[in-house]
Amino acid sequence: MTYFVTGATGFIGRFLVDKLMRRKGDIHVLVRKDVLSGLMFIGIAALGLWLSRDYPIGTALRMGTGYVPRLLCWVLLALGACVLVQGLREAPREGPGGQGAVARFGWRPLVLVTASLALFALTLEWLGLVVAILLLTIAGAYATRGRGIVETLLAALVLIALCWGIFVYGLQLTIPVWPEW
Repeated sequence: MTYFVTGATGFIGRFLVDKLMRRKGDIHVLVRKDVLSGLMFIGIAALGLWLSRDYPIGTALRMGTGYVPRLLCWVLLALGACVLVQGLREAPREGPGGQGAVARFGWRPLVLVTASLALFALTLEWLGLVVAILLLTIAGAYATRGRGIVETLLAALVLIALCWGIFVYGLQLTIPVWPEW
């Protein structure tokens, strides 16, 4: 019997592949991250389009409440399709013994990126935009190995400038830029 498994690097998929390897048969594992990312983008976009199906869209000059969410969902759907096609065009990586390479699920990026976003949300009003974004990028940089401090600080400076330009200067939101002690 032939088995085709997607998501083999996840928590459940890893155990499923181990169990299927004990049985007789061929196992084809799809571990190309681009394919899985593309499918995830398409799924999220489809969910967003379904949830916003009853929102009034309006016109480009008089936008309704559903205009921007639906537009972003269509953009995400197109992006997901592009990523999916690119992932399918890549040659599969081979592991030892001709088996497809099965990578382990990365808990570190999941935990650190989520923690950095929570840290940003908790410190924005208290420490201001500049310090909160610095904490966000520094904590997020630990999610991957090999990120240099110069890259991290440069990314933080660009993100600070963009956020200040868009939210504080452009939209004139009352976001504290510096800590008020």
